[in-house]
Amino acid sequence: MSYKVDEIIKEHLSNWRQYPEIVKGFEFLHADAENTLKQQMELVLVEAPTFEEEERAQVFAQMLKEAGLDNVIIDEDGNTFGILKGKGEGPTILLEAHLDTVFPKGTVKEIVHKDGRIYCPGINDDTRGLANVLAILRAIKHAQIETTGDIIFLGTVEEEGIGGFGGMKKFLAKHQEVDGSISIDGAGLNGIVYEATGIRTIAVTFKGIGGHAMGAFGHVANPLHAAARAVAKIADIEVPADPRTTYAVSNFHAGNDTGVHAIVKDATIKINFRSNGQKELEELEAKIIAAIEEACQEETERWGKDTITYELIDYVDNRAGTQDKNAPIVQAAFHLIESLGFEPRLAQGGSTNASIPVTLGIPGVTLGRGGSEGGVHTVNEWFDPTDAHKGLQVIYLLLLHLAGVENKITSILII
Repeated sequence: MSYKVDEIIKEHLSNWRQYPEIVKGFEFLHADAENTLKQQMELVLVEAPTFEEEERAQVFAQMLKEAGLDNVIIDEDGNTFGILKGKGEGPTILLEAHLDTVFPKGTVKEIVHKDGRIYCPGINDDTRGLANVLAILRAIKHAQIETTGDIIFLGTVEEEGIGGFGGMKKFLAKHQEVDGSISIDGAGLNGIVYEATGIRTIAVTFKGIGGHAMGAFGHVANPLHAAARAVAKIADIEVPADPRTTYAVSNFHAGNDTGVHAIVKDATIKINFRSNGQKELEELEAKIIAAIEEACQEETERWGKDTITYELIDYVDNRAGTQDKNAPIVQAAFHLIESLGFEPRLAQGGSTNASIPVTLGIPGVTLGRGGSEGGVHTVNEWFDPTDAHKGLQVIYLLLLHLAGVENKITSILII
């Protein structure tokens, strides 16, 4: 892609090799690779479905302490963090990965090693991210680096699914001192997520009287039929290709097998819709609500008896947003990836924890976990740790150039 990093940014990022302690921390991440992988495997065996992260939070908190942080906190929301205090008046920088996984408890049985790959549900997303947070903390401690600004090392709850980045939302609402943020999530180390895809997830329950499938037929409207009408209407909605806008009716539930001869009293659909543009997201929502209301009206008029109503529940409501692709944090990430011999890629939109700082106007990016991976969000998930340390090295250098290093490196946020 055609992307140019300002010369002043390049020059600022080119000086770190002259400082022995920064080089020491950089090299430590390679030497520590086996220990990083060991902690990754320890963490993956501690299952942490969204909203059930307590046990993993305890383990992660202990690991933060062992890595050298005092006063590690698991707050009332379950977010787990400690602060490495800076020596001056530099910016406060957040480094985070999420604690939760998409799998229900009982999914993880064992870790399997085969052909250089490590197989286990959740081995990547975002267990590797948590291990990377710990490794970078150890590197800074090992090299005795004194940062100018504070660094918060954080494991967040409620990132996945209907968690809707809830942990990150709650943390930033309570920690308005944060000036910049790095999230670790996603495959490899090429991608840079600097935008926020708007996301809405809703449940709509259609309600009626219900009754016997034959005895009540013609006397009552059918909520399930209303739901089906709504789904058909939603399926016909046209959306723009740019900004990318999508929707899916992802769940449909009504009745049960024992009531197969019944007209149900209620039927529920769940809908996930997204857009990289806030205006387009709002327009799509209006069309979806119109489809729901039309479906209720049509089913009611079909029988002319009772009235079908609906109830809407919000699960996720995240705004779309962006920051300048030439913001210092984005340029720095791009240049550091490139300088280590890889081809950077700016993502279009993004559904990561970085969405929250970005929409709040806080410089933020999500960078990949390093290594290679596949089968994410499936029970066949795998991780290949070959050269995974290089991803950590990119994040380590970006973190130091955001927080600043006392008497050596000024934060790129203030140059």
